[in-house]
Amino acid sequence: MDRKKIVTKHNPIVTKVDPVAPLSIGNGEFGFSLDVTGLQTFPEAYESPLGTQSNWGWHYTHGKDVYSDNDIVYQKFDTYGRTVGYPMKPEGKDEAYHWLRQNPHRLQLGRVSFQFLTKDGREVKVDELTKIEQRLDLWKGIIDSRFVVDGVGVRVKTACHPNQDSIAVSVWSPLISENRLRVFQLFPSPDITHDSWSKAIHPNWNQDARHETDIVNKSSQHVLLKRVMDEDCYYVRWDWTAGQLVQTKKHQFTLQPSDDSKELHFTVSYKPDAPSQVEVTEVFNASELHWQSFWEGGAFVSFEGSTDERAFELERRVILSQYLTAIHSGGSIPPQETGFMYNSWFGKHHLEMHWWHAAHFPLWGRAELLEKSMGWYLDILPLAQELADSQGYAGARWPKMVGFDGKQSPSPVAPGLIWQQPHPVALAELLYQANSTRQTLQNYQTIVFDSADFMVDFAHWDEASKSFVLGSPLIPAQECHDMTESKNPPYELEYWKYALEIAIEWANRLGVSANPIWKKVASHLAKPTHLDGVYLAHENCHNTFTEKNHDHPSMLAAYGVLSGTLIDPTIMKNTLEKVKHEWQWETAWGWDFPVCAMTATRLGEPELAVDFLMMEATKNTYLVNGHNYQRPGLTAYLPGNGGLLTAIAMMISGWAVGNVASTRITAQSQGYENEARSSGQANPCPGFPKDGTWSVQAEGLQPWL
Repeated sequence: MDRKKIVTKHNPIVTKVDPVAPLSIGNGEFGFSLDVTGLQTFPEAYESPLGTQSNWGWHYTHGKDVYSDNDIVYQKFDTYGRTVGYPMKPEGKDEAYHWLRQNPHRLQLGRVSFQFLTKDGREVKVDELTKIEQRLDLWKGIIDSRFVVDGVGVRVKTACHPNQDSIAVSVWSPLISENRLRVFQLFPSPDITHDSWSKAIHPNWNQDARHETDIVNKSSQHVLLKRVMDEDCYYVRWDWTAGQLVQTKKHQFTLQPSDDSKELHFTVSYKPDAPSQVEVTEVFNASELHWQSFWEGGAFVSFEGSTDERAFELERRVILSQYLTAIHSGGSIPPQETGFMYNSWFGKHHLEMHWWHAAHFPLWGRAELLEKSMGWYLDILPLAQELADSQGYAGARWPKMVGFDGKQSPSPVAPGLIWQQPHPVALAELLYQANSTRQTLQNYQTIVFDSADFMVDFAHWDEASKSFVLGSPLIPAQECHDMTESKNPPYELEYWKYALEIAIEWANRLGVSANPIWKKVASHLAKPTHLDGVYLAHENCHNTFTEKNHDHPSMLAAYGVLSGTLIDPTIMKNTLEKVKHEWQWETAWGWDFPVCAMTATRLGEPELAVDFLMMEATKNTYLVNGHNYQRPGLTAYLPGNGGLLTAIAMMISGWAVGNVASTRITAQSQGYENEARSSGQANPCPGFPKDGTWSVQAEGLQPWL
């Protein structure tokens, strides 16, 4: 395959302001989103905030220890004869509750913008830009923006350094020599000003007294700024070719380029300590080398030659999802659901979503991008152990909604979820399949074993059914169920079994004794409940499809995402059909469509798999920038992108039978000829119809587990 040709044909091209779809650049640790000018000039024209964010940039309003878990009231739940507390509701402690939800929050590190002037000195507005043509070159990681201001052309190139939190910008325009183009940086207040994250996603520019921006040093071609907010600080370095810098407001600095040139080049770097100078050419060259290597390495998929009219769009989504998850989800800590675009849920990450952000990386030959964030679980392991112990359980209980510090956030829902618990085990196994060494086992042994120890202690032996049960109390992945009623949700039961069996296998590989309770619980878990030939959301949900046919149809994940050892395929097929026809799809989420596709694939229904993956639904919308749109205020949703890539890997490479390694599969529309082993599957490309409408070409994909 001509990878460059296939990638670049999907370069996003923007010809007008799209309020929900700004383009972005980044490196996994840092991200910068921008408008049609190549900077962040007109943020008011965008519903999706224009973000400058990093994995290290966090803030605690008024300091780190304003409130602690001791300042909120825990809701008590009877748990098989003993009381367990969860921080679920404020109950008169509203101020502490909201502070703990909001802190720490990710920082908006600053805004970098143009100011354009007309010949009579008036500032140009966004609707006065004409002939807009902006292109993201995916092969180089460079955004080329062209437009006309007051009859004068402007060209801007923007890129991010792959290993440093720096952007480079090159500008060409006669406006520079006419003194009608300026660049400024403006810094917002770090505080969250609303208890609802969706109403606090835009930066706050109205609290100048709540932060400081100080000049550390300055020359004719650079300035080093120190940003101070309560106990937190960071530095911003700005280097330029020629011009004069003036402080125009308390937190605004404006560069007037030299008027003897028609071009301007500059870099902006962000760091917890003082950054060094970075050359513009270094950033552009490094970006080109990095992205060429990215696309030439790893797995690759193309649907060229297909006659199904959806093939081009699916290929576009696959290409752009690889780019977006690399820059937003491939860093050293689990990402927030909007990546570096802007703060969702106060900038915190949801650990039940980490799998959806990153499980695809090893399948696509990029295990190192998942490995970057797996070490974070070791960092927060003491907190996870403390959480389990505080509730009377062994092992480590992984929280749901957390900042970089790993402390769980109070929430009406988050503390009751359990399906994030097996994720680190499953992710560790994916890394082992990608690099089957003793070192990999030793790196994540504690994560796997402590996760399993909590899981067996959380399961309760039910003498009447002679089985181990899950809950209540718990909230399943389909979050609309009551904490006190939910019992034995299918996905969680199957996931518990899967993760415990992985833990046993890890002990065998390491030559150590497995906890004997792991096998006992794994082999005696309750079977999922079904009624009238379909699986219920949980044992006490009397009719899923009349009471709770909204949010996530998560029962499907038990046989799709997972191998379904507790599942009857006939009943699951009935369930999938019922979900297709009766689910309230406007209430679903972006990753639900890949789940359905994976379930259909495992059931041998490739036409249905593609139908689900390409279903016309609001939450399955992929914008021009590749982001998975969900709703107003949530215009980017990376679990949808990651889920799509995982589903595609499974639909092409199938799933492993035993420990079968995939090399290269090339499947043509008619014969699906195999150039290597078929990943343990007699039927390669099990998720695509064999009616001649799909031509599937793939290199390097690994089989699903």
